[in-house]
Amino acid sequence: MGQHACMMRKPWDLTFTAEPTEVAALRRIMRLHLGIWGLQEVADDAQLCMSELVSNVITHVGPGTPVTLAVSMNGVRLRIEVHDPDARALPTLLDAKVESESGRGMALVDAIADRWGVQLHADQKVTWCELVTGLTSPNGHVEGPGVGRAEALLECYSGANPLLRPGPGKVGRAAAEESVIAVITDFLHWLRAHGCDVDEALDRAQTRYDAGGLPWVECVTVETH
Repeated sequence: MGQHACMMRKPWDLTFTAEPTEVAALRRIMRLHLGIWGLQEVADDAQLCMSELVSNVITHVGPGTPVTLAVSMNGVRLRIEVHDPDARALPTLLDAKVESESGRGMALVDAIADRWGVQLHADQKVTWCELVTGLTSPNGHVEGPGVGRAEALLECYSGANPLLRPGPGKVGRAAAEESVIAVITDFLHWLRAHGCDVDEALDRAQTRYDAGGLPWVECVTVETH
């Protein structure tokens, strides 16, 4: 089924005023978008890099600077850009000590990102970085244990339900989505039939999904009396 999976990740941007109070909101927006893109695995690194790029503008260009955050895919890499109007204040990579607050921002970006750089234009500069995502194609999905287990399960399920068998294109993607919904629905029926709290199970699943997932062995709670 993996060869039919398709996730359209359209570039997006957001214009804001560079202030320390904006960073927390930008981190939430970044995590939300990456969740929609199926890139939860890189959300922490993306949030950190974005925070440091914005903080660099606040420190070296000044609070109140109009800034644009632009996020896109460059092949299978996640690209984060911060646009500001000062082409003179260039970010500098310093060998900052761990306890030093000054100059450590770009050192963190350099350590986390696959690559980064600065593009200079007549009226602005663009500081950017790119993160490795684990994607096999720009519109594909991240290969991981959870995805692999889900696809194996869906292969079995679609085999028993030919009408839900995924295929190519938009129709195939719709069929794959219906297969996923059907599997989830059947599991909810199973939980209710065995006396489990369906809403609690959904809440726990959402919590684990937001946290990036847990190995199956950690998802089992055994109570002894």
